[in-house]
Amino acid sequence: MSKQIQDAYIVAASRTPIGRSHRGFFRSTRPDDLLVAALRGALAQVPTLDPKAIEDAIIGCAMPEGPQGLNVARVAALLAGLPNSVGGITVNRFCASGLSAIQMAADRIRVGEAEVMIAGGCESMSMVPMSGNMPSFNPAIFERDENVGIAYGMGLTAEKVANQWKVGREAQDAFALASHQKALKAQAAGDFGAEITPVDVIERTPDLATGEVRTRSRTVSLDEGPRADTSIDGLAKLRTVFAAKGSVTAGNSSQTSDGAGALILASERAVRQYNLQPLARFVSFASRGVPPEIMGIGPIEAIPAALRSAGLSLSAIDWIELNEAFAAQSLAVIQGVGLDPAKVNPMGGAIALGHPLGATGAIRAATVVHALRRHNLKYGMLTMCVGTGQGAAGIFERV
Repeated sequence: MSKQIQDAYIVAASRTPIGRSHRGFFRSTRPDDLLVAALRGALAQVPTLDPKAIEDAIIGCAMPEGPQGLNVARVAALLAGLPNSVGGITVNRFCASGLSAIQMAADRIRVGEAEVMIAGGCESMSMVPMSGNMPSFNPAIFERDENVGIAYGMGLTAEKVANQWKVGREAQDAFALASHQKALKAQAAGDFGAEITPVDVIERTPDLATGEVRTRSRTVSLDEGPRADTSIDGLAKLRTVFAAKGSVTAGNSSQTSDGAGALILASERAVRQYNLQPLARFVSFASRGVPPEIMGIGPIEAIPAALRSAGLSLSAIDWIELNEAFAAQSLAVIQGVGLDPAKVNPMGGAIALGHPLGATGAIRAATVVHALRRHNLKYGMLTMCVGTGQGAAGIFERV
C-alpha cells in the first residue's frame, strides 16, 4: 500500500560563524567539532524535542576525508551528545552537499519513513584542501574533448562563463563590493543572530622558555570574511588568477572557508507531539547537469525545475540565496534566469561571507528560513552551482 506524501518542516536551523581558511579563527578547529557546535545549536532551539525521536543525521561534506572523514555525520552526532539510536550518513554533492542532505532528510519524512531527521554540512578548507589530499583523475577524462572539463579548475570554468555570458571585470568587481557592503550592513544590524551559534575557540601555544603551554580562549560569533576596507579601486588592482587575460580574481571569487550548519526537520505529527514551532516547510528540490567546463551556470537549469516541482512562478520567490562561487557565474545566472537582483543575497554572499563547500547549503538554508520569518516573507530559494557541471535549487515556505 502506497503512503500519502506528507509535509516536512524545518523546526531548527543553526550554523557556526564562517572562518577564513588557513589563517582564520577556525584554522586549528576540527570540522567535526564545528559540526558538533552547529548540532548543539540546533538542538537548543527545540528544547521540547526528545532526542530519541531523531532517526538519522544526514551530513554533507565535499571532501569527506582526514578530520572530516570516518563518516563525520555519525561521529559528530555522538560527540554532540545524541543517543546511540541516532544514525549518521555523510553525503557528497560537492558545493550542494548540505542542500542535498536537507533534501534527503525531507524526503525520508515526506514518504513516511521518518518523523524527525537532522540534516547539515561541514567543511574545513584549512585542514582538507579543495581537491582533497590525493586527487586522482581517471585517465579516460583526457581521452575525449567533451570530458576534459571534468578536470578544469573552478576558476577556469568561471572565466569561460564570463566570456560566454559577456560578464566584464567591472561588473564582477561591483558585484563583489556589494556583497561585502550587504554583509557588513547585516552584521551591524544583528541580522545573523538567530542563525549563528557562537563557537568557543581555544588556542594553545608552547612557551619554549618555560616549557609550559599557554591557553587562550575566545568566543567567535560573527563571520570573519566581510571586509570594511573593500573598495572598487582595491578590487580593480587585483591580478587575475586563472587566466592571463581573464577577469576572475581573488576579490570577485568566493572565499575558501571553514564552517558548519545543522537543521532539524520534522513531520506534522512530530511537530504536534513535541510542541515544536516550524520555521519553514520544505517545498521542493531539483538538481540538473550542465557541461562541466561551464559548471557555474548550473542554477540556470535547476531553478526552473525546482519552481515547476513546487508549482510556483519565479515572481513568487521573495528571498534568493544564490551561492556566489564567483561573481562571473552569479551574474550569468541572474541574467540567464531573470532573477530580481534586489531579492538576491540581501545579506551578502560567499564572496564576502565565505564558502565552506559542503557546509554552504546548510548554512545558507539557515539564512533563508530565518530571513523569511524576520521579514514576514513567504517563499525563499537556495541555489548553487556544483563542480563537474551541476546545479541545485531548493525552495522553502515560511509557516
